[in-house]
Amino acid sequence: MAANPSLGTLLAIALVAAGAPIIVGMFPRLHLPQVVVFLIGGVIIGPHVLGWAEPLSVAPFVNLGLGFLFLLAGYELDFGALRAAPGRLAIIGWLVSLSLSLGVVGLLAATGFVHAFVPVALALTTTALGILLPILHENHLLGGPFGDRVVAAGAVGEFFPIVAIAVFLSAKGQFVGLVSLLVVALAAVLLSYAPRIFRRGRVGQITLAGENSTTQTTLRWTILMLLFLLVIANQFGLDVVLGAFLAGGVLRRWAPGDTERLDAKLDAIGYGFFIPIFFVAAGMSLDLASIGRSPGRVLAFLVLLLIVRGLPAVVIYRRSLSWRERFQMTLLSATSLPLLVALSEIGLANGTMLPENAAALVGAGVLSVLIYPALALAIRGRGEPSTTGTSPEPHDTSIQGEP
Repeated sequence: MAANPSLGTLLAIALVAAGAPIIVGMFPRLHLPQVVVFLIGGVIIGPHVLGWAEPLSVAPFVNLGLGFLFLLAGYELDFGALRAAPGRLAIIGWLVSLSLSLGVVGLLAATGFVHAFVPVALALTTTALGILLPILHENHLLGGPFGDRVVAAGAVGEFFPIVAIAVFLSAKGQFVGLVSLLVVALAAVLLSYAPRIFRRGRVGQITLAGENSTTQTTLRWTILMLLFLLVIANQFGLDVVLGAFLAGGVLRRWAPGDTERLDAKLDAIGYGFFIPIFFVAAGMSLDLASIGRSPGRVLAFLVLLLIVRGLPAVVIYRRSLSWRERFQMTLLSATSLPLLVALSEIGLANGTMLPENAAALVGAGVLSVLIYPALALAIRGRGEPSTTGTSPEPHDTSIQGEP
């Protein structure tokens, strides 16, 4: 029987995922997020170093990992909360970042440094809420004024660029992209109301009765909804990120029965299996040679992420957060990766982005994940407990591998 490369790759990924919490626990003073260990581990086991694993052999698992990452990001976001103070400030911050980005990228385009104006301009306005959520969970920063503002800024910095990608970078044109976006959004809205039809009948009783048994009805329907919206988004030429994010938003209204147990199940299957696959595979896919040939471009994009996306937080949150919290917001807001990968792929596919810029954007995103959250956590002070967030529920602690 021929060897199955996907099994070998999954085994190598599982080794990295299982070892990550142990490595983090051995070096507590470094404030090292597990995401960083996933990425570095992916580089080590990937084709550019040890050659133990090949990301293409587990592509369906990687897409599901990306889907779960944004499902949980959308689930964490209350779209109605965007009308509250944290949401309004987040929207203002993103608009300021967009204005800065358009000016900066315009200058870079004039000098010939970049060719793909729209993808690069959008890239500098993104925030990786999906990456920040496990970090915030691990360090008890969710909830409270600071946590609410980080989640709102991350959601806006993820959702708005996704919408812009769907409209302005659609392969079929802006009008078709806008129509596709509206169709997928309509499908999400209809899904959010569908459970009200079935919940009162026999189907609803069976679903609730089996949610905590071996049938796991609510979890199975949740995964079905996620895959359905991923397929719909893909069929209309939209990024799967949009379908997953909308699925999370729908799930917030959709979830029936014992939502706390459903939260724990989603965390377990997402953070315990699929999401580590995505991050480790992202590390395996890094083009180290291209990054090594243009380190100046990587550094330039890394600094621009901090200036364009992060720095506005210092001014915007001056009345609601302390100086230290504003610096933390600056660093966390500038953390980005998944959308940088998507925008780089779009730029390369349509021939507008220089290959060295595509590699540099992804490299800058990886460095932002490696550096900025760790610095933000270090600012809290040695051994300082969180005063701005609430302690996580018991299932968060066990899933994230905290002692």
